[in-house]
Amino acid sequence: MAMNPNEDTEFNDALRKFGIIPPRETKPETPSPPPSPPLEELLDDFTPDELRVLGDEVADDDLHRKIESFRRQRSAEERKEQKRARFGRVYPIGRDDYTREVTEASQVDEDGDDQGRGTGVVCFLYKDGIPRSDRTFEHVRTLAARYPHTKFVSIVGDKCIADLPDSRIPMLIIYRKGEVRNQLVAWGADREMRLEELETVLLLYGAIEPRKHGGCSREQDAESDDEESDDPSAYTRSTATSTNARSARNIRKSTAKDNDSDSDFEFDM
Repeated sequence: MAMNPNEDTEFNDALRKFGIIPPRETKPETPSPPPSPPLEELLDDFTPDELRVLGDEVADDDLHRKIESFRRQRSAEERKEQKRARFGRVYPIGRDDYTREVTEASQVDEDGDDQGRGTGVVCFLYKDGIPRSDRTFEHVRTLAARYPHTKFVSIVGDKCIADLPDSRIPMLIIYRKGEVRNQLVAWGADREMRLEELETVLLLYGAIEPRKHGGCSREQDAESDDEESDDPSAYTRSTATSTNARSARNIRKSTAKDNDSDSDFEFDM
């Protein structure tokens, strides 16, 4: 009778003990399935209305109570955020309003801001009839509604900076705590820029802050998906876009002789 060295018998165990037959091969353990994410993580992208519908659909009473508790917590957070949202649209200003509506407005701390970060203010310089300016204005309006904690203001370019050439339009000047954080010059001059590209740049420069609970609404997510760039690095790259990260309380008048030079436009307020 032939012996099977792979059988799990006492005789084979004795033979293995004395090295007569090789050790039995051990089967690799089946990896455990990854743990399920916590309920809060699964519900994080749901709106309060969607949570209400979901809670009504579940049959388990304990799960229903947890979903309802999470929905009430989310509703309370949204009410708090709505109270903090002070803006939500683009405010047209004139040159005489600049100091009050831009520089001084950026120095105001939000209620409950213990860090004293001030307010993000984006000043948009535009000119009607220039395609890239008109398109950027649409994006600015969308972002103003999407980020109501940031103040967005608009002013005709040459009403803000005398003799501002069309080649510099549109411009976006970013303020916080009374200082210029950055400038975007001739945004979209080299190629057609997308909404999410401007949004990304404003996030990087601190003009707007990431939103809680998954970010954009369903409709805004769909719009961003339609406009998604093939090159994410392009979000912050534009050969025709000049930026300035200096801290300055005012933008002073340029002394450049050539209006088409790469120097930043500055003026006294």
